[in-house]
Formats: sequence, structure tokens, C-alpha cells
Amino acid sequence: MFQTDPPLPAKKTLPTMYDLKSEDPEEPGLPDQFHSWQPRILEDTFQPPDFPKDEVFIAADLNVYYDTHHPLWYKRPDWFAVLGVPRLYEGKDLRLSYVIWQEGVDPTVMVELISPGTEKEDLGQTLREVNQPPTKWEVYERILRIPYYIIFDRYSDELKVFQNIAGRYQPMEIADNRVWLPELGLGIGLWQGNYQDVERLWLRWYDAAGNWISTPSEKAERLAAKLKELGINPEDL
Repeated sequence: MFQTDPPLPAKKTLPTMYDLKSEDPEEPGLPDQFHSWQPRILEDTFQPPDFPKDEVFIAADLNVYYDTHHPLWYKRPDWFAVLGVPRLYEGKDLRLSYVIWQEGVDPTVMVELISPGTEKEDLGQTLREVNQPPTKWEVYERILRIPYYIIFDRYSDELKVFQNIAGRYQPMEIADNRVWLPELGLGIGLWQGNYQDVERLWLRWYDAAGNWISTPSEKAERLAAKLKELGINPEDL
């Protein structure tokens, strides 16, 4: 291939999200109900105060392509968020995947929901095999340097949060199942409550005042209750 001087940027020479696969049909199984609902409450309550909604991209179970030297390598986080990019790709398209060399902005926070088959990899307890892609932990910690990596084990209801300091993950102190993440202007913790008609501990975001951020349905319920207090039937509106 003819080499230009200076070399063309990766965005113009490497495959785009339209070229790369958005899923792997050979991967066994599909997300269970918990893996479907837990990301929803995370998305519903993720409202970083310093970024408008149209400058935040949130995704669940979406391929993240990260290596310009190996453009087909990817990881597929259970949930992640990127601050400072358009919610829609180039302001117009729903993303098929998240391609680092196209976007130019790395994710800010990754969340993995531990499953029995992925526990060791999620916790960085697996070793990279020769001639194989790096492990999930290596990609998040050393390649993308994701500021925050959050792991939730729904079987033991254990929460672990790591902060990237000088390229290495350090565990953050968790008090009362909560931890504040300064770069996000948000905290994350375990909330006991009913979501999707299921009562259990759910991972969700809270604000600087320590209040759980409301989901759209919770806001609607409170508004309806307030209208009824004023003698207004919400169904008449």
C-alpha cells in the first residue's frame, strides 16, 4: 500500500463502524433478564451534571473496537458511558458499535455484571494467551485507561469500584454500598427497591446531595401524585 507523507489518520484509513461487525453470532447465549434490566436503570439514572444529554453516549452490550493495529479486536462491556461525544454518531446515526479511532474519545466508565463464566476475566484474574487479544482488564486499564471500572456481582450483591491512577486500577473505598466518582460528578451504589416489578438490590446512580437519581417512571409517578393532591386527574390531561 502506498505510504503518504505524512501518514493519513486512522479515521481515514481504518474500517468504520459501518464496516465492523456489531455482534458475534458465534457467541453463546443472550443476555438474561438481569443483564437486560440492570443496564436500563443505569442509563435511566446516569445524569452527569456537567454534560448535556446530547453530549453523553450510553450503551449496553455493544462492541468497543480499540486497537488501530488490530482493528477487528473488540470488547463488549455490559454497560458503558462516554462523556463529551454526540449522543448520535456525527449527530445523526444510531451507533452499530463504538470505534475508538473514529470517535476520538475513550469511554469514561465501564460496568461489568459478573456471570459465573466471566468472573475471572472481569476481575483481571486471567492471563493473556500467546497471539491472542489482551484481556478485558488489560484493555480497560492499560490501553483505554478507563477512569472508572465498576463490577457488580448480583449473586453475592458485592460491589467493586476501581479508579485508574497512573495507568493502574486501584480499588476505591465503598461505604454503605456507595462510592463517589469525582470525574463524573456522580456516585454509584446499591439501592434496595422495586424495578421492573422485581424487588432486589440494583446498581444505580446518585447525585451530589446523596439522593438517588429518579428514573423517568418514578418522575411520572410523583408528578401524578402531586396533581392528584391538587385535585387534578392526570388522565384528564
